[in-house]
Amino acid sequence: MPTMKRFALVLFALCFTTLAGCAGLQSALKKAFKKPTLTFKTARLSSASLSDATVDLVYEVNNPNGFGLELASVDYSFFVEGKQVVAGKPRKGLNLKANGRSELVFPANVRFADIVPVVETFLNKDRAAYKAQGSVGVQTPIGVLSFPLQKEGAFDVPKIPQVAFQPPRITNIGLTSATVEFPLAITNRNSFPLPVAGITGALKVAGADVGTLSTGNLGMLDGSGTKQVTLPLTINFARAASAAVALRSGGNAKLSLDGKLTSDSQSVPLNLSQLVNIVK
Repeated sequence: MPTMKRFALVLFALCFTTLAGCAGLQSALKKAFKKPTLTFKTARLSSASLSDATVDLVYEVNNPNGFGLELASVDYSFFVEGKQVVAGKPRKGLNLKANGRSELVFPANVRFADIVPVVETFLNKDRAAYKAQGSVGVQTPIGVLSFPLQKEGAFDVPKIPQVAFQPPRITNIGLTSATVEFPLAITNRNSFPLPVAGITGALKVAGADVGTLSTGNLGMLDGSGTKQVTLPLTINFARAASAAVALRSGGNAKLSLDGKLTSDSQSVPLNLSQLVNIVK
């Protein structure tokens, strides 16, 4: 049986014996009980994509008493850029340990399409403003103590990954066509992991349309990490004369990719133009 419940049963038994004794015990208990404190620690993204993010507001409760406590109630609202979003209760339950500090993590799911009409505009911001308000009630031997949750601040908006061509490599060349490997480097500009469902787009070599590149699902990009993929493409010279000249002569050529990058359910335009050295 938890310490606090045993304590309450003993108190009830003593109170039942004598009302005067009960009043005295309650007075002594109030003097002996030490009020917990609630402090704000940080706001962080626990998960994110280009379509939404989960923002965790982290509070810390310091319970200086020799017995554990429980949360009796949670009333919590979360706003981003003035718009209310879905907020949840602490994931790790409602128990607060004795003689120590316990983290209370309040999650809120932020769907960017619910915040702004154009998600791409939101993703080009560095930071987004938030406001949290509400209260938590802590069950104690002297009743429920209420603590306000009031905090305003900002969190990092997920940044669109950086995509760059690496030098293409000709693996096979003939009179009418060439097979070329096009390496792409996709860099996560966020400190947290970001899912990339894929990159696809129409490719031009030296101004000529040569086909479509598609990466398929790239999975999760590590925070601040770079993933490299190599995409082979066979180019028909009859349909791309300027590309044929560039590939046969080697040296520098301009590559352009007009397409999109998809993360979760959100796609953003990808327009890449780069001068690269073609390796024969």
